Amino acid sequence: TLCCSALLHLGSDQAMQRAASSTPGLPRLPVPALQQTLDRYLLALQPIVSEEELNHTKGLVDEFRKSGGIGERLQQGLQRRARKTENWLSEWWLKNAYLEYRLPVVVHSSPGVVLPKQEFLDRQGQLRFAAKLIEGVLDFKTMIDKETLPVEYLGGKPLCMNQYYQIFSSCRIPGPKHDSIVNYAKGKKWSPHITVVHNFQFFELAVYSSDGSPLIADQIFIQLEKIWNTSLQTNKEPIGILTTNHRNSWAKAYNNLIKDKTNKESVRSIEKSIFIVCLDAPMPRASEDIYKSRVAAQMLHGGGSRWNSGNRWFDKTLQFIIAEDGSCGLAYEHAPSEGPPIVTLLDHVVEYTKKPQHVRSPMIPLQMPKKLRFNITPEIKNDIEKAKQNLNIMVQDLDIKVTVFHYFGKNFPKSEKLSPDAFIQMALQLAYYRMYGQPCATYESASLRMFHLGRTDTIRSASVSSLKFVEAMDKPNKQNQEKVDLLRRAMQAHRQYTDMVSALTGNAIDRHLLGLKLQAIEDLVSMPELFMDTAYAVAMHFNLSTSQVRRSQTDCVMCFGPVVPDGYGVCYNPMEEHINFAISAFNSCAETNAAHLAHYLETALLDMSPTILCLPGWGH
Repeated sequence: TLCCSALLHLGSDQAMQRAASSTPGLPRLPVPALQQTLDRYLLALQPIVSEEELNHTKGLVDEFRKSGGIGERLQQGLQRRARKTENWLSEWWLKNAYLEYRLPVVVHSSPGVVLPKQEFLDRQGQLRFAAKLIEGVLDFKTMIDKETLPVEYLGGKPLCMNQYYQIFSSCRIPGPKHDSIVNYAKGKKWSPHITVVHNFQFFELAVYSSDGSPLIADQIFIQLEKIWNTSLQTNKEPIGILTTNHRNSWAKAYNNLIKDKTNKESVRSIEKSIFIVCLDAPMPRASEDIYKSRVAAQMLHGGGSRWNSGNRWFDKTLQFIIAEDGSCGLAYEHAPSEGPPIVTLLDHVVEYTKKPQHVRSPMIPLQMPKKLRFNITPEIKNDIEKAKQNLNIMVQDLDIKVTVFHYFGKNFPKSEKLSPDAFIQMALQLAYYRMYGQPCATYESASLRMFHLGRTDTIRSASVSSLKFVEAMDKPNKQNQEKVDLLRRAMQAHRQYTDMVSALTGNAIDRHLLGLKLQAIEDLVSMPELFMDTAYAVAMHFNLSTSQVRRSQTDCVMCFGPVVPDGYGVCYNPMEEHINFAISAFNSCAETNAAHLAHYLETALLDMSPTILCLPGWGH
């Protein structure tokens, strides 16, 4: 449920257009034709359900689509909603996918990003890099505030830039049945500070001078040193660990926490801050082959109560993480934004940190960073202990493997006139099929940002064509040429779903089916049998939840947890000459293993390459 799989670009003339908080002139998200969605739904079921189940579902679909029947009535309700709202899906999606989701945001919802390791090996280096990073983030924020951020384009069409305006000064607030999002980016509520966490202690750090100009790196470094020195001496109760808990438990603990006036002021300061910087203790030493996987775990959950998980406030939209040993990255709360705006921000910041410092620090006395204090009652202490236990179980359960495929990157498929994304998706299909002897429902995230307030829809990578390809790949009686033809057809089907007929034109099936289901709930009609069907449950049980990092300038990798207990989360960033993969699974499931899937994926990519197939020019 993450990044856009399509590549964004800035056209030279188009780049002159600047982004306002909502890109003008964008079309509204359409409601796809009912018959079209139902036909495509049956097609999507073919490779993943039995013939008997499929025949049963065909009967339910026929009943649903009858003239004057329930399907038609729900479709008309959706069309009315589309006429009355700016985007018929966006509010429903925010609530359904995020705010009403009750599992912890850690692992289950919030992604992490691993950035290239920095060379510093001590506290001075850590703080200097953190100061430069903060300066870079504020530089990006200035572009948003002044609306000078170039509009992004896809295939010549402008994209909605609204998500860029949601990522700063925003925070998720836990509630008993559903959460909410607060945004303090504009108006009188705006606060000119960030939150810095070190040693489980939180500080309010003003990052703008009295004249409204952002502090420069030298000034920020001085302030970070003050924070470091102040945070060495106090009792270290990891209050931030509360944000890792189940949302209902955290909502109760939150209400209990903010009963105290001091605590409430401290929590509000964190919520209003522009973003968080986490100055982490060094990670436990690890060999090179597991180092990146360990860093990914740190970005996702902080390593548990004994390491850096208390050094976070996971409800905050942006948390930049910098450890003393040079590992660094980001954790972000997913509700306000998809991956592409986050990656664009990171590209800007990483480049900014490489710039030499020319501006001399003005000799202005800076106010002392404000330590945020918390009064820990026995009840709050008990909530923290429970959160620690739950988190440590979750940390132990997460199986994550970051791997770099070194044999080729996106340049190879592109040189053969093939889509790198479709190539990788078919390799995932082949890897999964070899492990389990069957395909599975596969989710690939695609952007709907060409529509006003668009978020995402689903590319279903498992198709009739992909199944024919993976079945043929290991049959010795099949000639290489036949395998190549089947691969080409499978990739063509994937591209077709992505580009022409589906996700990128607002005609995919998943959000439409969800809309029909939610419309039934809103209309208080009994739930149509179509949505109570076993096949629907199978279709929505994504054993492979996948996403591509949109074209990133930074050699980073994004990671996220699986969306089902027996599934995998797979994120990949195809660079020119290599591909970064992050694969996650749960140890509590005996059938899944992240390292095994990584191995099968590497083998699949090699087997699909012309080196193995021995057919020069096979992609043309």
